Amino acid sequence: MKRLVFVALFAFAQLASAEDARIAAVFAGQQVEGTLVVSALRDGRTFIHDDTRAARRFASASTFKVFNTLIALQEKAITADSVLKWDGRQHDIPDWNRDQTLASAFRVSCVWCYQQMAERVGGEAYRRYIRKAGYGELTEPFDTTTFWLDGALQISAQEQVAFLKQVVRRQLPFDAENYATLKAVMLAERTPAYALYAKTGWAARATPQIGWYVGYVETPDDTWVFATNIDIRQQADLALRPALTRASLKALGILPDTP
Repeated sequence: MKRLVFVALFAFAQLASAEDARIAAVFAGQQVEGTLVVSALRDGRTFIHDDTRAARRFASASTFKVFNTLIALQEKAITADSVLKWDGRQHDIPDWNRDQTLASAFRVSCVWCYQQMAERVGGEAYRRYIRKAGYGELTEPFDTTTFWLDGALQISAQEQVAFLKQVVRRQLPFDAENYATLKAVMLAERTPAYALYAKTGWAARATPQIGWYVGYVETPDDTWVFATNIDIRQQADLALRPALTRASLKALGILPDTP
C-alpha cells in the first residue's frame, strides 16, 4: 500500500513539473525567454513553463512590495490611511512626484515610498520575517533600503508561488486586518467571473534585466497562484509581463477567453 501511495505521489510530481505545451506556445509566440508557474490552492495542480528556470532565483525587485506591505503594516511603519509626504525631489516616473497613500504607492510601485517604510521597519525585522516565510535568499550584509532592488534578496518563481500560497491562506504571522489591506491594494481587476490580484517587478540592475508578474486569481472553483519572470530585452517587453501571464491563464482555462 505504501509503495502504491509513493508511486502515485511520484507520478503526480512528475506531471506537475512537466512542461505545459499550452503555456510554452504562448511564450514561443512572443519569442520570450522566461518561466511561468501556476498552481491551484485547493488540490495543488501545477502547470509550469521551463521548470529549470522556475527554480532559478532572480532579484525580487518590486514583487517584494507584496511582502513588504504586510511587514510595514505589522510593524506599524505605515497604516492603510497614512500619507507619505513627497520631498520634492524629481523622479523619472511622474507618478512618484507627489504625496502617496499606501494604495497609490503599491499601484505605481513607488520606490521612495517603500524606502521610507523600510527605514522604519529596520534590518532585523526583515531578517526575521524573510526567514519565517522561507522567502528566497537574503545575502548578508544588505542595505535596508535597497536590498530588494540590488540583488541582495533573490527568489525563484517556485518560491514566489509557495510564498503567495501562505499569504492567501493567511499562514504567516500577520494580523487579519493587514492581510485585508494587502488584498485591497493588490486588486488589479474584478469581473463577475474572477478577481485578479497582482504585482509587477522589474530587476533593472540585473544582466539581463528581469521582469516579474506575480499574484493570484480567485474563481468560483479555486484560487490559482502564479509567478512569471521573463528576460527584458527592451522597455517595450515590460508590457509582456502581464500580457503573457493573462494569455497563459486563458490558455489553461482559468481566465475566460473573451476580450
